[in-house]
Amino acid sequence: MAIGDMAPTDDERKIKSLRVSEIAKGSAGRFMCRMNIDIIKELELKPGEIVEIIGKRNTAAILFPSSDKSDEIIRLDGLTRRNAGVAIGEYVKVRKCYYSVANKVVLSFIQSDLKISSENQIKLNLLNKPLKEGEIINVSGSNLAKKEQAGPYKDLKEMMPFLKSPTVSIGEVQFAVVDTEPKGIVQIQNSTNIEIKEGFVAINTMGNITTYDDIGGLSDVIQRVREMIELPLKHPELFQRVNIDPPKGVLLHGPPGTGKTLLARAVSQEANATFITINGPEIMSKFYGASEERLRKIFKEAETKAPSIIFIDELDSIAPKRENVSGEVERRVVAQLLALLDGLKGRGRIIVIGATNRINSIDEALRRPGRFDREIELQVPDADGRKEILQIHTRGMPLDDTVDLDEYARLSHGFVGADLMAVAREGAMSSLRKILPKIDLDKPIPTEILDNLVINDDDFQNALRMVEPSAMREVLIEIPNIAWDDVGGLNEVKQELQESIEWPLIYPHLYKKAGIRSVNGVLLFGPPGCGKTLLAKAVATESEINFLAIKGPEIFSKWVGESEKAIRDIFRKARLAAPSIIYFDELDAIAATRGGGMGNMSGSNVGMQVVNQILVEMDGVEDRKGVIIVASTNRPDILDPALLRPGRFDRIVYVPSPDAKGRKKILEVHTKDMPISEDVKLNFSDFAEQSEGYSGADLENVVREAGMQAIREQLEDFKEVQLSNFEFAFKKIPPSLTPKLIQKYNEIADKLSQQKIRTIASLKDPGLFT
Repeated sequence: MAIGDMAPTDDERKIKSLRVSEIAKGSAGRFMCRMNIDIIKELELKPGEIVEIIGKRNTAAILFPSSDKSDEIIRLDGLTRRNAGVAIGEYVKVRKCYYSVANKVVLSFIQSDLKISSENQIKLNLLNKPLKEGEIINVSGSNLAKKEQAGPYKDLKEMMPFLKSPTVSIGEVQFAVVDTEPKGIVQIQNSTNIEIKEGFVAINTMGNITTYDDIGGLSDVIQRVREMIELPLKHPELFQRVNIDPPKGVLLHGPPGTGKTLLARAVSQEANATFITINGPEIMSKFYGASEERLRKIFKEAETKAPSIIFIDELDSIAPKRENVSGEVERRVVAQLLALLDGLKGRGRIIVIGATNRINSIDEALRRPGRFDREIELQVPDADGRKEILQIHTRGMPLDDTVDLDEYARLSHGFVGADLMAVAREGAMSSLRKILPKIDLDKPIPTEILDNLVINDDDFQNALRMVEPSAMREVLIEIPNIAWDDVGGLNEVKQELQESIEWPLIYPHLYKKAGIRSVNGVLLFGPPGCGKTLLAKAVATESEINFLAIKGPEIFSKWVGESEKAIRDIFRKARLAAPSIIYFDELDAIAATRGGGMGNMSGSNVGMQVVNQILVEMDGVEDRKGVIIVASTNRPDILDPALLRPGRFDRIVYVPSPDAKGRKKILEVHTKDMPISEDVKLNFSDFAEQSEGYSGADLENVVREAGMQAIREQLEDFKEVQLSNFEFAFKKIPPSLTPKLIQKYNEIADKLSQQKIRTIASLKDPGLFT
């Protein structure tokens, strides 16, 4: 509104009722609303204008067009919904807003542990924004970020040139609007006096307001939780009309860090319900009956403050299976909890949410309808979900143009929400380290240094290297940086591995379109020293997915059942961090033919049981969900035949001894960092031709020996490795591959490639590998 304009009466303003929906995560906390362009025209509004939103309370937001085909939707973020007193799915009225320029605005922190060095920082980030007394607002320095992905204000800057002025980034902070002059909806201008009230307003005992905008990658789960929790709390009459009891409990389960506790906090605030948390250690008492009494008091409090949500975090700690606990207290607490869940009064006004990452440890009596009516699994997010989570955690960050959240989402396979929060935090810490030498920690930090604090691509790349997926912390190994170019020759084998492992990740839509599944497993076999393990390392590096290397001796245990449990745990962790590769080096060490020499290990059937467990995990009832098995062996004659059928190892790839061209490439790879004379380079082809029977490992040994001979001869005068050094090395180190051995491997490869024999039993030859 232009200053001095006469506001029309309510009857003269066009108004429309619209259904509330969620706004995109990147737009949250930015004083925005989005509507269909036809509705904008119908209401005689323009993008960039401030509109009034009327729910149970009135609030205002800056208008943007949306891509929605439905013309009956307005998209609002969680704070705007809260300020308007409405939830998703409810209706608000929208009309042109007539507001005043604020002379004075008094703000207060929601959290007590925050500090802003200057009120001017707040004003710069709130310029031209609308607000009202009693609201919660989000102040974010990245509102005006240059990068489109960091926020939708890119299009706003084009529509509103006055926003192009630089701002002081303060991160993302929530404030309560304590007072405004004048009252009503006001807009912040340069003339506005911003005052930060001392102390803080304890509006929210859990710290910042948490809404669905703060949860990424769980849109389906949020929808199901809303059906189960918001509807019974807000509209119990719906359940009365269809004559059913509303749900009384929801059990959230999934890997640690996927957002179970965050979701419970968000749903309680979106539903405007009392939120009561139960933590296991606080309940337990050494006095007889005290633990049960505390539980009864909590449920009584929830009843008096209804509508209420009781949240039991780590439910397995206070309600374990009664047959598995020895203490009487745990049994009584479980029994009391069962009684309270069954005997809730005022059904629909109290809902219990349980959260656990060990769902099978919970007493079975809790897991029936009437207690926990629905069990909802929170899974590890996919690439789109990871991008949403990164958008949320970088919302208030000053991001450089080089930051590409799509790329980080693609690279962070197996990361849960907590891991991605750690990535964002580590990225910020990486940028902080750069300015630490410039600041005096005993003095206030100058504004110009804060303004130059920017997080760039290098910071995020460092963070991704530092943070490991939480599901893989115990088993993830550091992979050497081996690229395909570091593997000499073997072009056909590389192509097979790329098709089997990289293509399903790069072109999943093509596999879906063709109606085929990706390869379950790849078995590499061939003579010793020909690059099988090196190929597996290259696969791990080039595919950029989580990699678990399994060593046979670590699997076997003298305790009954522990070896099989180790295999189960490996596959479980790989599923949690999918897509992932499980690599079995020397597979014959742990998966030899059942009934053979390994079957009676230490007088038990441990070897046979391990093979059985591997077979079940590879092609059992349970879906492997993006877990690819890669294994290598140079003893295909003793592998269990059941492993070699399609569905387990779909691809059996022969890694042959290198030919002359491959041997030349191997020599070039191993000498790329070695100072060698020109005559050595000219003789690589001759070396390759003369080194028939040398494996890749042999040739690496030759190069090492040549280097050692050069050091012996030259010592402190060492400059380069001479031709004579290589000639000496070839004489000293003989080939390890005999013609008979190579011929036998070629025969096995021929039989397998022709699909005539899928069992290895007929390939056994007692003298084959002697």
